[in-house]
This record gives sequence, C-alpha cells and structure tokens, in this order.
Amino acid sequence: MNRPSPSRVAALFAALLAGLVACAGATQKPGAPYHHTTTGFRNPPDSPARGTFWERAPWLLTTPFRLSGRGGVVVPDDHVVPPADALAAFKAAAGRDTMTWIGHMTALLRVDGAVVLTDPWFTEYATPVPPLGPRRVVPPGLAIDDLPPIDVVVVSHSHYDHLGLPTIEMLPNRERITAVVPLKLGRYFRERGYERVIELDWYEATEVAGLTFTALPVIHWSKRSLFRTNDTLWASFAIEARNGLKIYFGGDAEYGPVYRDVNERMGGFDVALMSIGAFLPRAVMNGAHCVPDPCLQLALDLNAHTIVGMHWGTVRLGDDGFLEPAERFRAAGRKRGLPDERVWLMRIGETRVLPRRPPAATEWRR
Repeated sequence: MNRPSPSRVAALFAALLAGLVACAGATQKPGAPYHHTTTGFRNPPDSPARGTFWERAPWLLTTPFRLSGRGGVVVPDDHVVPPADALAAFKAAAGRDTMTWIGHMTALLRVDGAVVLTDPWFTEYATPVPPLGPRRVVPPGLAIDDLPPIDVVVVSHSHYDHLGLPTIEMLPNRERITAVVPLKLGRYFRERGYERVIELDWYEATEVAGLTFTALPVIHWSKRSLFRTNDTLWASFAIEARNGLKIYFGGDAEYGPVYRDVNERMGGFDVALMSIGAFLPRAVMNGAHCVPDPCLQLALDLNAHTIVGMHWGTVRLGDDGFLEPAERFRAAGRKRGLPDERVWLMRIGETRVLPRRPPAATEWRR
C-alpha cells in the first residue's frame, strides 16, 4: 500500500485540528438531561476536564507517524495464546459463562446461553487513513470465522478502535445480530445491513437474548469525523443474566465521582471489564483515559468483585509502554490488598470462566 505524501498528511491533520477547535461552545439542551447539549452530549457533572487544544496539539500532530509502525514493541512469548490452543480452550468451555479476550476492548462473552461481542475490532488498523494511525501489534485472539453465532454486539462509543466499521461489515449473519449502542450510533449498523438496532441513553435498558443491557454514564468523549465532536453518545453497559451473573463493560473511561452514583443505582457487579491503557501523555489523555491505579479504583467504586484489565497489549495508542498498563494495574490491586485472582490480566485469546461474587461479598474494598 502506498503511503500518503507528507503534504497530504499535514493538510489532513491541520483540518483535523481546526475541526477540534471549531467544536467548542456547546450549551445545555433545554428540557433534556444534563449530558444532552445543543450539539450533542457531554460528561456528567464534576468530571475532570480534558487538556486544552494547545496542550494536545503537538502530540496529535505526530501521532499518525509514531503509532503506525510496530518498531520498538517487544511482545512477550506468553502474551498471546497460540491460535489452535485458543480455539480448543474456547470450545472446551462450551456451556459455561465465559469471557474470551480477543484483544483491546473486544471480548467474546458467553452468558446464560447467549453470545455477546463487545467493541468489535478485528482489522489491522484503527484509523480512517491506513496505513497512518494505530496499527495492531498482535492478531485477534480468535478469527472471525471461528466465532460462534453472535446474538448481540455492544459498542461503547464511536472511536475507530471501538467501532470498527470494516469489522461489523465482516460479521456473518448480520440480520440476526442485535446491535446495542449509545444514542446516535445506530445508523452505522443500519447502513451495514443490521436489522435489529437498539439505541440507549444513560440508564435506559433493553432485553435481548435473555440478557438485560443497561447503558450507564461514563467519562469519555466521541469523535469520528473532522468537524463533529461529541455528536454521538458514549456509554458503559451493565449486562445482567437471568442466572444472576452481572457484568460491567466499561468501554473507555476517565475516573470521576459518577461511578459511585452508578453503584448506588445498579448495586455492584460480579465482573467488570475495564480499560486500563493509553493513559500517557496526561496532557492528551486526561479526561478521557484513566491511569491504571484510578482505573482500579473506578471498578471498586462500582463495587465490582472480579476486575479485568483490557485496552492494553494489542495496539499502541499512547506513550505508555506496551506492558506498563498491566504492570501498574496489578500493582494497584496488590497495594489495596486484592488477591491476584480478583484482578485479571489475561492473555490474548485466553478463555476464562466468569466467577460470581461470593455471597458474603456485598461490598468490596474501597
């Protein structure tokens, strides 16, 4: 594939930066919830602010060149389960409530007989202009052709590493899959042949395939085009099964006070799938991605019992090291006295049985 010329790249990202500047000044939408604005959506009250445009601009201008390659990334031998072994272990766990880490924030969940795929991204690049931009360092843990029939696809927000349009076009049997997404994201699925699409606002719920999905507030943002920012909603999700299993899928998140409010309304979780990577530089990531220690605290604020670190070890998105998010997340758990079996750092392609909260663990450590 031919690389775009430097002049074209410079023009593209100059336009991108201009678009970022142009998106300021949204105000409250009359008669709507706080997070609805006249141009789209915003974070809950008292959320940390993102860095200013001028603080972010120098890093953003160089990002496409630094993240498009794989140079300097050393992948440990045991980080990825060999494909044949991954598929065999997945099949061996049939009939149980399981999670398979495909990579990044893509998880394949089998819950009470239903199959759920979160933030599906299976392609090589997470960018509108490949080969510029983030490139996968390791392949997906399972190939699309090896996936079982999918009942539900859940997408947290519009960013290219979470809503992979080439991926959702490749998924088979789109007419039978239900897409559960935040407000304003449904059109991406309808345009690609999905006949069952449900858009949810924060704290709205729907039942699909015997599971209840509730969209929940989360501190992040959305953008998919040059001149529109926060025009589609972002969300985390509670996934509740009739057999009692309760899962939190976090998407991307910054830490803030809203998660204790979520716990008050939702009553805690057996398992929380958390985004822990792409947290540096803070001038760019503050207000969008939390540092691993606050990421762990976020899960504890949600009263989650088993906490799974995701969004690391798949693609370079920030300046944190390839293994740094996992190392710091593990250290944060140990600092709080959490046993390692409650702070999961999985191998890509690994399948694990999802545990229940012990009956006595009505509140976990804060």
